[in-house]
Amino acid sequence: MSIESKRKMKRLRVILDSNAFFVPLQFKIDIWEELKTLLPVKFEPILLSPIKKELETITEKSSPKIRKMSSYALKLTDKCSFFEVDDNIASSPDDAIIEMAKKWHCPVFTNDRELRKKLRNISVPVIYVRQKAHLEIDGRIHSPV
Repeated sequence: MSIESKRKMKRLRVILDSNAFFVPLQFKIDIWEELKTLLPVKFEPILLSPIKKELETITEKSSPKIRKMSSYALKLTDKCSFFEVDDNIASSPDDAIIEMAKKWHCPVFTNDRELRKKLRNISVPVIYVRQKAHLEIDGRIHSPV
């Protein structure tokens, strides 16, 4: 196994919900720097296929202002590792996030109250915007194996 693949293995996966990509525009927060500060280990931001589809749909079908914001959000996804999620596993983007977070035992970055509650009910740590100023974690982060 190469040093690079060992290094990648040690990274903590963090699944990002679609709304996480809007945080820089909405709250003027650099999500990458905040995540570096917040997390005790190196992390790998994860973009699941249903989330990418959701952002693309918003970009195509929304008002010009929202389209511009979602276009910027899509550019931010370039910094993420992309994972294709089988449609049989998840009927919605939230279901995909829940299933993959359970499977990988990794935190999720979302501001969606409903999703946050579902994740916390299954003991998945949640990263969210606190006081419109910084990111915070609800739950305990386990070091990657």
